[in-house]
Amino acid sequence: MKHPHIECTGGNGVRLVADAYGDPTNPAVLLLHGGGQNRHSWGGTAAKLAKGGFYAVSADMRGHGDSGWDPFGDYGMGVLRADVEAWCALLHRPALVGASMGGMAGLRTEGQRAMEGLPPAAAALVLVDIAHRSEPEGVQRIVDFMTARPDGYASLEEAAEAVAGYLPHRPPPSIEGLARNLRLGEDGRYRWHWDPAFMDLRRRSTVSTAINDNEAHARALTLPVMLVRGRMSDVVSEESAQEFLTLVPQAEYVDVGDAHHMVAGDRNDAFTEPVVGFLHRVLPH
Repeated sequence: MKHPHIECTGGNGVRLVADAYGDPTNPAVLLLHGGGQNRHSWGGTAAKLAKGGFYAVSADMRGHGDSGWDPFGDYGMGVLRADVEAWCALLHRPALVGASMGGMAGLRTEGQRAMEGLPPAAAALVLVDIAHRSEPEGVQRIVDFMTARPDGYASLEEAAEAVAGYLPHRPPPSIEGLARNLRLGEDGRYRWHWDPAFMDLRRRSTVSTAINDNEAHARALTLPVMLVRGRMSDVVSEESAQEFLTLVPQAEYVDVGDAHHMVAGDRNDAFTEPVVGFLHRVLPH
């Protein structure tokens, strides 16, 4: 099923695209995926949000999916903030649900705005398996997978085998689903649908700078917040989650059993139900 396509312009003039689900007169929810994913990662969640009375907008982050690649290879937090603020202005202060990189963009945007004396850009913030600090080993595992095959794959089936090895706890991915995440190059090989410059930046950045420099941003948050952690996650530990709750006393917390870092993909129903309940409580209807 095709959904209405909407666009806005982010930092450095990058064209950002999204799919919209539901009635645009309902309270808006902006969905931002993790690094290396795209807007289709939220398909099940977006549909359930729409059914629950929200206008769900699932966006491709810059350099991912059908959104533009930054002309300067810039994927730092400055331009990600500009992207978040552009979407939030277009959607008139939506709730922001961000997984991994998408959540980090939301955390850094709202924390920095608060420290600058600006009102929140979003109406609420849901952080999906991302907090003020992350476990270096888990982050490195993700980076290793994303950078392992710069030459791509000979076929979608070969890519499916690689994903199955990376996510052994999940059923093997469908070829149809993978086709939305890979692009076929002129050399006949399939590569992940993101700008290679995105991972060049990630390799140059130290984990402590790129991931863990966020305690002050967390402390500054004033808007309603929910932290959702996958109980089997190697990126956000239970200790870090509890520490986050002391930094952000208004935050609610959900620990999703049998879910790893990609919580919505691992246990979509168990993830979506508490998020919908939280949004109903904090967003005006």
